[in-house]
Amino acid sequence: MEKYIDLHVHTKASDGSMTPSQVVRYAAKDHLAAIAITDHDTIDGVKEAVAEGERYDVEVVPGIEIGVEFEVELHILGYYIDIKSKTLNDTLNQLQCFRQERNPQIVKKLNALGFAMNMADVSAKAEGSVVGRPHIAAVMLEKGYINNMDEAFEKYLGKGKCAYVDKKRLTPAEGIRLIKEAGGLAVLAHPVYLEQHKIDLEALVKQLMRYGLSGIEGYYPDHSKETHEKYLALARKHHLLVTGGSDFHGSHKLDIKLGKGYGDLKVPYDLLTALKQASKDNRLQSKKNGSHF
Repeated sequence: MEKYIDLHVHTKASDGSMTPSQVVRYAAKDHLAAIAITDHDTIDGVKEAVAEGERYDVEVVPGIEIGVEFEVELHILGYYIDIKSKTLNDTLNQLQCFRQERNPQIVKKLNALGFAMNMADVSAKAEGSVVGRPHIAAVMLEKGYINNMDEAFEKYLGKGKCAYVDKKRLTPAEGIRLIKEAGGLAVLAHPVYLEQHKIDLEALVKQLMRYGLSGIEGYYPDHSKETHEKYLALARKHHLLVTGGSDFHGSHKLDIKLGKGYGDLKVPYDLLTALKQASKDNRLQSKKNGSHF
């Protein structure tokens, strides 16, 4: 029987609705062989998920999703990172500080637009260390200001919208280097969103490869058959790894099911086999070069 995986999963450590343990048990219930915990700018949920995975026979890949500075939203996934890396932890702590500076400014803008809410409301929605726009959107939804989470971003919180506030981010080179210095493999997340903004994807991929990009997310719920094949061909052309996942957030994205996306996503285990081998090769090479994670 073929085994399936999901390498793009969020938990309550960032903006998902389930604890890391709940996500693992959900994966076991749905007979997934492996998942990767890829919370936004945090690794706080990884340790718990790995431990629960051992109990439920679900392979858990330690991962992260880092938003980097670009003309549109650009996210880099990191796989097989060393969560004990001092450089990684120090940098993530700094990124949390950037978020803490930004969130009150967003709330202030929303107050000026007539939305009655405060940072205490927002913090109450975040059970993990990461507090961000999804938690602000959750407050707006609870108070009846919007009909769904997507509406919050489309009208108010998305880049360029009336309540948007930019925050300091790592550059693409810094984000990829951070993942690599933590022993991980850097992968371009959901490329379809970049092309929706008319970004020259191949030119961007080639640029990111110069910084150390190792792969591209070829399987994703919003990929059509044509875009899926296009990204696989791009990966073959540039000798990149291919990953895939649902971008699961639990009840915060009701239409997206773990391992299934909108219902027809199937990410084969073979992709993880290649990813693991690349991670092993990467660590052996780093050891030869005298690097330590």
